Amino acid sequence: MGPCVRRDDARIHGETVNTNALQNLQGTIALAGAGKMGGAMLTGWLAGGLDASSVIVVEPFPSDEIKALAGKGVRINPKDAGTADTLVVAVKPQTFPDAGPALKSMVGPSTLVVSIMAGTTIAALARVCGGMVVRAMPNTPAAIGRGITVAVPAKNVSAAQRATADALLRATGSVEWVDDEALMDAVTAVSGSGPAYVFLLAEELARAGVEAGLPAELATRLARETVAGSGELLHRSDLPSATLRQNVTSPGGTTAAALDVLMAKDGMQPLMIRAIAAATRRSKELAK
Repeated sequence: MGPCVRRDDARIHGETVNTNALQNLQGTIALAGAGKMGGAMLTGWLAGGLDASSVIVVEPFPSDEIKALAGKGVRINPKDAGTADTLVVAVKPQTFPDAGPALKSMVGPSTLVVSIMAGTTIAALARVCGGMVVRAMPNTPAAIGRGITVAVPAKNVSAAQRATADALLRATGSVEWVDDEALMDAVTAVSGSGPAYVFLLAEELARAGVEAGLPAELATRLARETVAGSGELLHRSDLPSATLRQNVTSPGGTTAAALDVLMAKDGMQPLMIRAIAAATRRSKELAK
């Protein structure tokens, strides 16, 4: 393996996790919403060594997988949950107006509230739930421990609470922190919605292969594996994406011919800029 490729040790679902940070977390951690994203976080926490008996799950329709965690000590929908030291809000944003007020009983003056709901501001969370709020935006590769989350803390969040939020969020992948909440709209547009753009690339690459004469099944398999393999190479490599692209491109070759189209003035760059701008505007419109 060449010098430009990283190798990670201690992995959960393929991503490095700070197990010591999870094992050292103190107090009760309540998870409101155990769907795909919340469930992925919970799986990462337990795999990383978080004490199951410290976790409360509030989920009106728990899956069989979530119910099975009761055998490990996780408390699921207890009648009297009490005040949590940390509340992670992973409900769907559209259900928060109804679900949010019910969570307030779990929040004390010093409770850390970590939200992964898209479009829900720190101010809205503080108004509905109270507590010390961290707003975060993960993305769907969190389901396999390969997500990236961007988080922004309210001004009253302590260094210790930020460290707690970081440990919980890092269980499903990488974490970046920003200080300006206004950046979260662009974050949502780039990384939050970004997996859909990559899946669309795989769709259209396969469709173009069919147009070029490939059988549909083969074109689909080639597109999927090419996108997945290239993503893994990008993940492991320390080289900039532009350098990796250049390494594939021989002057006057087939890749160069295709890139002449994709990198034209009306090609991918202006199209992606417009797409991200549209998603950013929509994120601002949805903010509450």
